[in-house]
Amino acid sequence: MIDEKRPFLAHLKELRDRLLVCVIAVAIAFVFTYAFKEKIFEFLMQPFVKVMPAGSSFIFTNVTEAFLTYFKIAIVAALFLGAPVILYEVWMFVAPGLYEKEKRYVYPFIFFGSVLFLIGALFCYYLVMPYLFRFFVSYATDFIMPMPSLREYMSMALKLLIIFGVIFLMPLVAYYLARAGVINHRLLSSKRRYAILGIFVVSALITPPELTSQMLLVLPLLGLYEVSILIARVFGKKAKPEEGEEKGQEKGQEKEKEESHGTQATQASNASNATDTTDAST
Repeated sequence: MIDEKRPFLAHLKELRDRLLVCVIAVAIAFVFTYAFKEKIFEFLMQPFVKVMPAGSSFIFTNVTEAFLTYFKIAIVAALFLGAPVILYEVWMFVAPGLYEKEKRYVYPFIFFGSVLFLIGALFCYYLVMPYLFRFFVSYATDFIMPMPSLREYMSMALKLLIIFGVIFLMPLVAYYLARAGVINHRLLSSKRRYAILGIFVVSALITPPELTSQMLLVLPLLGLYEVSILIARVFGKKAKPEEGEEKGQEKGQEKEKEESHGTQATQASNASNATDTTDAST
């Protein structure tokens, strides 16, 4: 950690410069993502298009809704594309306040975090969203025709992708917390029943009231929680042998003190009883 203390205004200037770099990176990425906005939109629409009945289509009820939807898609895609630059600038801003051994964990966290987030988003796209939208479309009839709004569909799709991406980060978070000694496998195992209850509650809130779609969220969450327990067991912070010996010696000394106090109390009690007996005889 750097011992030199920098003025507060210097930190603000550095923060401003790094934020400016992030904005420029996202703006450059936005130019490319907006050029491919139709392809990105078609890709995100596919899970619903595959289950749409004949004759239905997407609509927009506001004059600016279609434009704003494309704009939102391009912005979100630009944020994903510019994420390496954003993470690097955040890292460079906080790095001076970290120890050397703490700095080693940053790049693996960024890499594995990106991979797990992508796996979670793809899991949602290819497995969860088709079942979810098929359930919603099943309520269509000859009289009720599904014609979803562009804005509402895209907001829901992006929300689902982000939620599943974040959920799949659970093992990685468990690894770093276990390495830091914040949690261990015994704690996670003892809280398993509460975790299961919370998983079912979350799945009931996120997914529709239909067993298949709920299980598509519950089963991965349960599996990720068990993987987190295993990771905490294997990679968790272990007590040093010296610390274990010191704790054992301290316990031994405390036990000896307790035995010594007990012996002294017994001797004092015996002496008191003997004195009372002598006095009574006299």
